[in-house]
Amino acid sequence: MNIKKNLALIIVLASSTYISAQITDAEKDSLYIQQIEDHKEPDKVLHAEPLYIDLIRDLGARKGEKEWNLGLGLTDNLKFDSYEALIEYEWAPIDRLGLEVELPFTFYSPVNGKANDSIPSNQLNSIKIAAQWSFFVNEPMATSMALGYINEFELSDFRSFGKPFIKGNVYNPFLVVAKRWGNNFHSLIYTGPMIEKSFSTNKFHTTYDINTSFHYMISGTRNFIGVEFNKTIDNGDFDMTMRPQMRLGIADNLLIGIVAGIPVSRENERLSSFVRLIWEPGHKKK
Repeated sequence: MNIKKNLALIIVLASSTYISAQITDAEKDSLYIQQIEDHKEPDKVLHAEPLYIDLIRDLGARKGEKEWNLGLGLTDNLKFDSYEALIEYEWAPIDRLGLEVELPFTFYSPVNGKANDSIPSNQLNSIKIAAQWSFFVNEPMATSMALGYINEFELSDFRSFGKPFIKGNVYNPFLVVAKRWGNNFHSLIYTGPMIEKSFSTNKFHTTYDINTSFHYMISGTRNFIGVEFNKTIDNGDFDMTMRPQMRLGIADNLLIGIVAGIPVSRENERLSSFVRLIWEPGHKKK
């Protein structure tokens, strides 16, 4: 009799284990999305954020969110290699509003025996300050929209640093529209003009950026794979770089993004790579 009871208990336990193991990817996604979107107010839609042209905080940012980013990149140009580094801090002082401060650096190295004075000088490119306001967040539609503005104080390179200290200004208003399709697929458009003013000549130069991205987010995680298409129109000249990418969570509050750059129609640039380390202090698993 005891043997029969033990067998029945084993069968019940095995059945419950089998059933719990059959949680589908769709159910995992639904649970994870619910944790992100419904954990607290106000409403927020989970979107995959591109890694190269990143946003000023998440769309639908909630008060108190903050994030540090450290970026390192390498671009193979025809006459020199350029090494890119950036440090940025972004935070949300109130719901829906993201702010950011960024310091981007570029360092150059000659190739094929080129002289150092024939390549650009190393520099702290600029001081960037930015704001982004999410004016539309709709959970049933899985859609978010935001308006933003980046002001970039361009600095002199290290050869002539301080002569002058600020050599120009870049005005960059932009629009972001993001849509999640089902649970896993994400698309985003980031577009706007970049209006550069030189203080020495008082002349303006305008380019227009159209950046689109598509991502697949791995079920129940913040990990994703995807691609950005960074497109620039400059006086009728069209340049585009494809940037396949992936993001991996290496700790609950630490992510790493890996990006490759493949120029499609750039005359002076070859392959590039970029790595972004993302630290979210105060972020805890829900």
